[in-house]
Amino acid sequence: MSSDQKRILIRGVNWIGDAVMTTPALIRLREKFPGAHITLLTPEKLRELWTNHPAIDEIISIAPGENIFTIAKKLRAESFDLALVLPNSPRSAIEIFLAGIPKRIGYARPWRNFFLTQAVTPRADAVKMRKRSVGEIRKLVAQPEIQIANRKSQAANPSAHQIHDYLHLAAALGASPEPLAPQLFVTPEDIKIVDSRFLSPLRCGWDNAGFGTLPLMGICPRAEYGPAKRWPIENFVEVVRKMREHGKFQWLLFGGKADIEFGWEFNRLVGGGVCSLAGKTSLRELMALLKLCRVLLTNDTGPMHVAAALGTPVVAIFGSTSPELTGPISSNELRHQILKSDAPCSPCFLRECPIDFRCMNGISVERVVEAVLQSV
Repeated sequence: MSSDQKRILIRGVNWIGDAVMTTPALIRLREKFPGAHITLLTPEKLRELWTNHPAIDEIISIAPGENIFTIAKKLRAESFDLALVLPNSPRSAIEIFLAGIPKRIGYARPWRNFFLTQAVTPRADAVKMRKRSVGEIRKLVAQPEIQIANRKSQAANPSAHQIHDYLHLAAALGASPEPLAPQLFVTPEDIKIVDSRFLSPLRCGWDNAGFGTLPLMGICPRAEYGPAKRWPIENFVEVVRKMREHGKFQWLLFGGKADIEFGWEFNRLVGGGVCSLAGKTSLRELMALLKLCRVLLTNDTGPMHVAAALGTPVVAIFGSTSPELTGPISSNELRHQILKSDAPCSPCFLRECPIDFRCMNGISVERVVEAVLQSV
């Protein structure tokens, strides 16, 4: 069987930011197997992320609560030649094993190697996201020189980013491991839909006749993982207020259904003029709206990754997490602004700060405003 005739299954990851970071590996696989039929197995909530993506020919969804046996049955009917398992969980390997796919490649991990035909050794220079203990955090705060040395070491390792983990797996199938920026795609039809549903009604209700020429500015003041990833809300409010000193902008606030009331409150706090779309968009609509934004101001979130992969400049605020590992990737055509403080305990990868939140409090409103203005 030639490489162009293969039927390849990719078992996708489960979270939107991680999914975006797999796109370089999928693009490299398409380059290696230009004529292969490549199918992505993905959670239903991420299905629309992959619509019209050139690396994918077919999408099979995992419904909420669907068990491994029904998934395996669906896959068995497709007669795949090989499968690349991107998640590290035992379950993802078992799904592929039960589907009877003859060649199964994934990272070597406890409790799952038996289900793979090729267990790939992790990269020697891979960096793990390890949660710090409270004791370790207090030690770093007391002796910041320890963390300064660690940061210099990580900054000197350009392959620390998580995209290299997925590229390394793709390389097990002969694909190029050379990095490239994540890429997503929207269509003109996607743009027409969001213009009709969201932007046209906004224009009609806007009392400034020049709305059509106002730059659209995206903002994501929340983050699902926990409060340690969230720059203080009052700071986001102050940024929007200060930006009014530099011109007229239409701000679009993005978030999930849990953020609906927050979106209304945020608009009230800034004194109006922010259109909250929290909980109102499908994933595909979110993508199209992010594509239309001049810039996205955000915490470390899934929409941050989506916007960057669509070519929208991102101003991303990092505290408890590491931009060296999971930040938006700049390219020759697009530069992102990544803001973080010099807090010695950052990144801690905790959901809540156990001390004084110095990683986020150390990032000033003025610094963020300047970064946004540079990106507009």
